[in-house]
Amino acid sequence: MNIPFLGKRRDSPRAPDPEGIADLLAECELLRSQASREGVRLDDSAASLEALDQVLPRWRDDAEILPWLGNDAGLYLGTVIVRTVPGAAWHLWPDGRLVVRLASGREFDVVAAGHEWATAGVPELSQLYAEVAEA
Repeated sequence: MNIPFLGKRRDSPRAPDPEGIADLLAECELLRSQASREGVRLDDSAASLEALDQVLPRWRDDAEILPWLGNDAGLYLGTVIVRTVPGAAWHLWPDGRLVVRLASGREFDVVAAGHEWATAGVPELSQLYAEVAEA
C-alpha cells in the first residue's frame, strides 16, 4: 500500500509532504457543509472565523454530530492559522495529538479548542485566531 505522505516502503523513507497534509486537514467537510447551509463561505480567512462565530449552533442538539463538528472546527481554525500566520505549521506529536506550532515554538491545541467552541461557543474561533496571530 502506498500512502504518499507516509512513504513508499520502510526501507525507503520519504519526508511527509507538508502541503499535502495541510490540504487534507483543510477539508473539514462537515463544518463546511454546516456553514454553507447557514450562508457562510469558508475561505480560510480570519473573517470566515468571525462569520462562523455568528452561526446559530443547531448542532449542539445532535450528540452524534457534535464531536465531528468540533474536530472540523479545530482543523479549520488550524488551517486559517497555518495559511495566514507567517511561520505557523502543523505538528503531529508521537501520541497522535495534532497542534499548530508557531515560528516562536509556541503550540496551540486547535482541535481541543474546536471541541470547546462546538460544545459551548467559547472561546470564539475568531478570538483564538487573534490571540495566536498576535503571539
